[in-house]
Amino acid sequence: MAEITEKELPASMKPLWLKSLSAVQTNNLDYAVSLLQAVLKDAPGFLEGRKILRKCSIQLHSGDTKKKTIFGMSGGGMGVMKLASQAKKDPSATLPLIEKELEKDPLNDQVNDLLFDTAMKLELPETAAFALETIRRHNPENIKLLHKLAEHYLSRELPTLAAEVYNDIIRQAPVDSAAIKGAKDASARASMQKHRWDENTSMRDLMRDVEANEELEKASRSGLTRDQLETRRDKIVEKYNADPNNLGTAKELAGIYEQLEDWANSHTFYKWAHSLSNGDVALATKSALMHDRALEAELKALEVALTFDPDNAVLKEQLLERRSLRLAEQVEEAKKRVDQNPTDPQLRFELGNALYKMGDHSAAIPHLQQATRNPHIRTKVLLLLGRTFRAKGMYDLAIKQLSDALADLHSMDNTKKEVLYEKGHIHHEMGDKVAALESFKQIYEVDYGYRDVAQRVESSYANS
Repeated sequence: MAEITEKELPASMKPLWLKSLSAVQTNNLDYAVSLLQAVLKDAPGFLEGRKILRKCSIQLHSGDTKKKTIFGMSGGGMGVMKLASQAKKDPSATLPLIEKELEKDPLNDQVNDLLFDTAMKLELPETAAFALETIRRHNPENIKLLHKLAEHYLSRELPTLAAEVYNDIIRQAPVDSAAIKGAKDASARASMQKHRWDENTSMRDLMRDVEANEELEKASRSGLTRDQLETRRDKIVEKYNADPNNLGTAKELAGIYEQLEDWANSHTFYKWAHSLSNGDVALATKSALMHDRALEAELKALEVALTFDPDNAVLKEQLLERRSLRLAEQVEEAKKRVDQNPTDPQLRFELGNALYKMGDHSAAIPHLQQATRNPHIRTKVLLLLGRTFRAKGMYDLAIKQLSDALADLHSMDNTKKEVLYEKGHIHHEMGDKVAALESFKQIYEVDYGYRDVAQRVESSYANS
């Protein structure tokens, strides 16, 4: 089984696919889901369809707070264990059943994990990665599955992506030694992959070979060398110049620029294709993604330049200015997404988070309060709400949010440690040293090496 693009969809499936996109555009999400399920049943390798299906399901269930059974499935579900057993015998037939379960509970960790395993059996590595990327975005506290995703990228010789996942793990679990080592090793492998670094290679050789290595990296993803991609791009440009209003040509040109990692041009043509399509949601998403990547590339270029010239005041000023502009752009982008889907708690959280980072704490609060309706992100929303109230000096309200978060956390995982650590700092700022020490002690009892809790707890005994 192979993963396919929209162009490779069987002719019999294309009418259903177009109908599903139309249903998404008119916000008829239930109908879109039924159509997309039918498309994926006959074209299981169609990853773009699976991504849009998941987005629709997440929007439909964003406010669902119903209790799940012990298997994390909604009542009457088949059960993860039974599906897993069936997947071992017949993964191809089980894949649609897994997708039906995810239709009911799209952010279920166990079912997404099963989707990963089943996709790998069917040799659908991109689909497998998508399953765990869903967890990475919506439930990053699941460290185990993030480790699995990082190992998956390493096995596919994608160390840069693996390093990004390991860094996400470290943000959740700063003392995760496996993630710390994994991030270092993956970064080293990425550097070696890009520069072919070995004892016999000179710096001049490395500089000369950068383009060749980038070609190989692109070829591993698209099956074409950079020269072949550029030749194809030039031919599509000729087609586009002959008929700029052809939707298919605009999409094809946007896609080729994406493969070339020319994010700015890719954004331009996805945006134009979106306007030609009368509001295709998938194209709008692609356009936004390319815009984000173009801006991130600019930031990274400035950061790299500054590492080579750390005393350059002009570069420092440019970087600070670009970061500030980026924050403002993120707020505007998040506002647009909320305007389009005002009932989506995940989008409310993203807007609240963007406003918090920008320093507009008062504006962040109402969006974060609405985001608490999503049970999958409630804990991290409450943590950010606590930090927001702390930034405004409203310590009693900050403590209330963190206490609510702790009430939902039972095992002493990294999320609970982070909440306790934040709570301890707020108590300390309030002058309540006893309550602060109590929070730090709870972490100390299970994790001696967590940040500076050992020094804080032990110094309290030395000073008593």
